[in-house]
Amino acid sequence: MISINNLTMNYGGRFLFDNVSILINQGEKIGLIGRNGTGKSTLLKIIKGLETPTSGNIITPKNYTIEYLPQELSVFSKLNIIEEVYSSLKEIVDLEKRIENINSKLQEFSDFESKEYNNILNELSILNERLRILGSHTIESEIEQILIGLGFERSDFTKLYSEFSGGWQMRVELAKILIKKPNCIMLDEPTNHLDIDSIRWLEKFLKNYNGTILLISHDRTFLDNVTNRTIEVVNGKIYDLPYSYTDYVLIREQQKEQELAAYRNQQKQIAQTERFIERFRSKATLASRVQSKIKALQKIERIEIEDETGKSINIRFPEPTRSARIVVEIENLSKSYGSKKVLENINLVIERGEKIAFVGRNGEGKSTLSKIIAGLEDYSGKCQIGNNVFIGYFAQQQTSHLNENLTVFETIDNVAIGDVRPLIRTILGAFLFSGDDIYKKVKVLSGGEKSRLSLAKLMMQSYNLLILDEPTNHLDMLAKDVLKQALMDFTGSVIIVSHDREFLSGLTNKTIEFKNKKIKEYIGGIDEYLEKTELSDLNELEIKSKIEFNEKQLDNSNKLFREKRKEIQREINRRKKKIQDLENQITLLEEEINLIEKNFQDLEYINNLEKLNNLNKVFIEKKSALNKLYEEWEIVSKELIELEK
Repeated sequence: MISINNLTMNYGGRFLFDNVSILINQGEKIGLIGRNGTGKSTLLKIIKGLETPTSGNIITPKNYTIEYLPQELSVFSKLNIIEEVYSSLKEIVDLEKRIENINSKLQEFSDFESKEYNNILNELSILNERLRILGSHTIESEIEQILIGLGFERSDFTKLYSEFSGGWQMRVELAKILIKKPNCIMLDEPTNHLDIDSIRWLEKFLKNYNGTILLISHDRTFLDNVTNRTIEVVNGKIYDLPYSYTDYVLIREQQKEQELAAYRNQQKQIAQTERFIERFRSKATLASRVQSKIKALQKIERIEIEDETGKSINIRFPEPTRSARIVVEIENLSKSYGSKKVLENINLVIERGEKIAFVGRNGEGKSTLSKIIAGLEDYSGKCQIGNNVFIGYFAQQQTSHLNENLTVFETIDNVAIGDVRPLIRTILGAFLFSGDDIYKKVKVLSGGEKSRLSLAKLMMQSYNLLILDEPTNHLDMLAKDVLKQALMDFTGSVIIVSHDREFLSGLTNKTIEFKNKKIKEYIGGIDEYLEKTELSDLNELEIKSKIEFNEKQLDNSNKLFREKRKEIQREINRRKKKIQDLENQITLLEEEINLIEKNFQDLEYINNLEKLNNLNKVFIEKKSALNKLYEEWEIVSKELIELEK
């Protein structure tokens, strides 16, 4: 349990939190929402003890463990990723070092009847029992499962941490948190660095996690799939309801209507009181009543309502020039990186006005084809751009093209044209640059801020083909809505690479699925695509691709297909029986080991060196046998998982 009491956080006269109290119960899954800059990340840092509030305190039970993953971090390591994750298990690592030292020390003893020797044996027994409780015998397998779930291949396990990009290093840091199994996990925008399969795996992991989850995310679907409580930070206060995001929004809208009615009623009363004071201030006969009104006015607890200004923002891209009817024509296009082929004999025609979603597993070539169309990658085959087509391209790595010596405002002002020039500050505000932020130099901006600035810059220029690769990663929900509406109103052509179903819904009119180096076209938006492919969510794309049989390897006849299924089912049954047998053996062996560990405390053995040495020998043999059973159980279990897939 975490108790946040009367928390106040003041930055330069602005209250991020004003006397806020929250009680977080064990096992709750909480979504922390609100516009960027409202203090969500700061709240997590205060709970973790990384920042000190102006006033108030955080109370947690003794030995309560909290792990926190920030949006950005800097870690230097010379270890490979398996070693790096393992190193985070400090207690296990320390125990293993101590046991290793004890075993070395035992070899030096010649007096096996000494008190010191017996004490060391007792300590060894206690340490081994503690390791067993911590699950050290299966910890490497758990680490591997978590890393695979987060998208790593087995071939990555021995690669150095420093060889991976920042996004992949963030996954390693996430694995370090998950393997520790703390009482509370706090994650700040974890999906920004994950692909579809990893997001789905993380959703399941967090949903089934026994501990508490505090999660900052602007991914509506992720929040709905994980959380059962939502806390919104607004104007230094919080709104707290026991619902996942979508239900929370519906109920908050009803509450806002009531709050608005109360606010308007209070404002009316305040205005009437102020008019009375102003009108009769100079009347000596009414002086006491005027003073009474003034005191009453001062005592009123003012109702504050959420600033709804941003929700009415409606920004449009500059009206594009008319392009040729055929915007892009691709014939027999292929692309390889060294010996790895990504796209093979692709054929595609994009017509003027089409808004297309590129969907599919990460690594299937969506971003590659986007870059080819944008003229950033070479290829074989044909990719013909139509007459009078002007391409605007956005991807996370495009932020390096910004001039770092310009301010945020200058970056936009230098490219703004036509009717959008008066909207510069409004557009910057929609993309979370307000107040003095617009005078910051680009070189001091974070990666997320540069991404938002690149998007804002794109909205100021006249293009008739927009190519956007994961444009919503660093946008809050309001900014995503602003961008989506602008794209819906845009009369040019659009290609969007995204896994965000809610963002794509109602925006696109054609869907291109990437799979096995090929593409398949579906007419209609993302919802029609999901219905046609019998998927309930884009996240199922990768899962579906894993469970489909490779048609090239199987005969098309139904008979052969049924025989293949029967054969697989037989193998599944064999593995299940084997697992049951192994579990029975493990249970018996664990009981025997527990009995031996009790005997280590028995005076009959402590006072008889020969018996103690024999007991220790049996103990080591049985522990070795148990470890082999565990290893066999893991192998068979993995085989079962693959067969069931």
